[in-house]
Parts: sequence; C-alpha cells; structure tokens
Amino acid sequence: MQPIAAWLIARPLHAVLALALTLVLPFAQIFSGAAIVMLVLYGGARTAALQGLIAIAVLAALSLVTGGSLPEILVNGLFAWLPVFLLAWLLRRSRSLTLTLQVSAIAAMAVTLGFYIVVADPTAYWMAVLTDVAAAFRDMGLTEQAGMIVAQAELIAPQMTMVTVLTSWSLIVLVLVLGYAIYQALPGKSAEFGRFCDLRFGRTLALVMAVTSVLALLIGVEWLRNFAFVVFAIFWLQGLSMMHWLRVVGPLPFIVLIVIYAMLPFLNALLVMALAILGYTDAWFDYRARIGKNMAR
Repeated sequence: MQPIAAWLIARPLHAVLALALTLVLPFAQIFSGAAIVMLVLYGGARTAALQGLIAIAVLAALSLVTGGSLPEILVNGLFAWLPVFLLAWLLRRSRSLTLTLQVSAIAAMAVTLGFYIVVADPTAYWMAVLTDVAAAFRDMGLTEQAGMIVAQAELIAPQMTMVTVLTSWSLIVLVLVLGYAIYQALPGKSAEFGRFCDLRFGRTLALVMAVTSVLALLIGVEWLRNFAFVVFAIFWLQGLSMMHWLRVVGPLPFIVLIVIYAMLPFLNALLVMALAILGYTDAWFDYRARIGKNMAR
C-alpha cells in the first residue's frame, strides 16, 4: 500500500486524478472512498474537499465533451465520498479509530430508529421498492430473478430496513478502515489514530443489545426486532478486529485472514453472524486480554 499512498500525496494533481478516475471505475464507493479517506487524514478536510471538487469539475467537463451524465457523476461522488469523508474528519479530530467507529455504530442505530419514525408503514414501503426492483429485472430480461423477488417479497420486506442499514454501515466503515490502512503505510503514520485490531465497541453497546433483544422477544414489534438485530450485527466488526489481533500476536496464519475476506461476498450472512457472535462475546469476556495473559505465562 505504501506506493499507492506515496503516489497520492506526491502532487495535488495525483490526488485529483485518483479521485476522478476511481469515481468512474467499478467499485467506485470502495476505491474512491478509500482515497478520499486517506487524503482527509493526510492533508485535512479542506484540502481533500478542494481536491474532490476539482475532480468533480474535471469529470463534469469531460461529460460535456463525451455526452456523459453529470447528475450521475454528482450522485456517485455524494455516495462514495460524503459518509467516509465525515468519518475521516472525525477520526482526524478525535485521533481515535475506536471512538470514530463507535460513533458510526450509534449513527447506524439512530438511522434505524429514524426510519421507523419517518416512514409510517416500512413493510409497505419496502414492498413497493421490491416491486420496482422486480419490474426493473423484467425489463433487463431477468424474469426468473424477478419472479423470485415477487414470490419472497412478503418475507423479505419486514427485514429490509435492518439489511439495508447494516449493509450500508458495513461498507462505509470498511472503506474507512481501508483508507486508514493506506494512510498508515506512509512513513511514521503507523497506528497514529489507534489500531483496528484493538477495536472494542464496549459493554454499554453490548448491554443495549441484550436489553433490546429481550424486549423484542417479549413485545414482538417489528421495529424493535430490526433495531436489536442491527445492534447485534454491528459487533461483526469487533469480531473481524479480533481476527486481525490474532494475526498480529501470531496464532492466526495470514492465509486465514485472506480467506475470511475472500469468503465475505459468498458467505455474507453466515460469516457476518459468526463474527458478530465472536465480537459480542468478546465485549463481555475480553478474549484478547485472556489470550494475552496465557501467552505471557
């Protein structure tokens, strides 16, 4: 990662080119988002914002020549940069990766509750969204996939809020961590704002999850079930951080960490749940401290 980081900061033009190019390539939210995080951490929010605006201006000028869609470019920039830009700004100000990720978790919880406050009937809302998605699939000739969505819409719709919030949050925080990893590759920047492998969401958040889970079982309302699930699933990131910690201290081979990341797209739900269980129980029992004591003997 060091050559990438060094190239990005070598000249302002490099940063602009990197932001513009990654924004129009596949997986823009990942690569362009990581670039903006790295630039915010290195040069500050104002400099990174200026570089982003210049990149947008370059793409806008090119869209006029090539007939591209300027609104699409602006929307891509908004989704790829704004959430991670704000978190990177907070990380630089707080100088704590753990605090930044804790704030992001609280924000995800607030968005979940806010959605149920703003939308009167979330299930009906998601049913309409799924119907539109199925229609779009039919227009693309994917009739089988459209039929599956329609057939399972009633089952999927009540869970869409928690799935959407959790997926969006997970992508945003992973992009933040990736951008921070690129920044740490620079000389003298290693672990400047803390190490990802030391991440702990804390017992307060774990207690919130326990209480809301019990209430969800007793009351059985949809919004409380969704909220409890989001709080629990957030701990998958702490489970992932513990896997990194095991790699740092030695017991875990590097290949296992590679396999975990490689399998995330394929075993998403299963692997996330396994990591969430690991992270949640770690919040209560602090496995890292116990393993560290045993290794010190």
